[in-house]
Amino acid sequence: MKFRLAAMPCICTAAAVALAAAACTPRCSSERVEWVSMGTVAAFQCRNAADLQKAQTVREVFAKVEALLNAHDPDSELRRLAGLGDAEILAACDPLVRPCYEAAFRYRDLSLGVFNPRYRGPGTMDLGGIAKGFAIDLAADAIGPCDALIDLGGNLKALGGSWRVGVHGANGPAPVTLNAGEACSTSGEYFRGKHIKDGRDGSDLSSKQYSVTAVHPESAMAADALSTIFFILGKEHAEAFAAGLPEHGAVKILWL
Repeated sequence: MKFRLAAMPCICTAAAVALAAAACTPRCSSERVEWVSMGTVAAFQCRNAADLQKAQTVREVFAKVEALLNAHDPDSELRRLAGLGDAEILAACDPLVRPCYEAAFRYRDLSLGVFNPRYRGPGTMDLGGIAKGFAIDLAADAIGPCDALIDLGGNLKALGGSWRVGVHGANGPAPVTLNAGEACSTSGEYFRGKHIKDGRDGSDLSSKQYSVTAVHPESAMAADALSTIFFILGKEHAEAFAAGLPEHGAVKILWL
């Protein structure tokens, strides 16, 4: 599961439960709107009030992705296609979400099954470890660059400007700065208990790690999948895996 992170807006009031955003002054403030999407809290936060209307586009994109990729809805496209082979799914799925399927299969192969959309067995499909990040990237492309931050259940992407966010750690929130285009995702089991499965055999994890955050230079979808892979692998093996990534050196890992 990906957990909601507290976006750190530049709101200088006693009620603000946030750190000051980078490069802000006491007069700087942000607008934020929240709603429920994909079983979690979604939010759009911006420093220019005129950009707040773009939240509606984000909501619409999230709704489309959820309708197609909801593993809990027997009528969703994902459930209807789950029994097909990978190539058949890519040929039959809605073009809007094909990149998400493609990425899920790619990360499965790259991680040697650690990340596995079919971890429940043949004929099943679950993109819960990557769909939220995909939806964020899709929404970001739809509205274009602006001084804003998109949050979907703790998966975040900065569309412009510099944003300070807090990620969950064993010793409390840890600050992370996201610059324009950067995204992060946090994985852990401190909130829901044991629920992240090893994709290789569907088993629970024995890891004592509290959480891990992946920061990617451009893709919320990649950060989403990578944080899951890192958490399953554990620190030692995750560092070795990250060293073999095409974007090695650009992906940051925060162990908490």
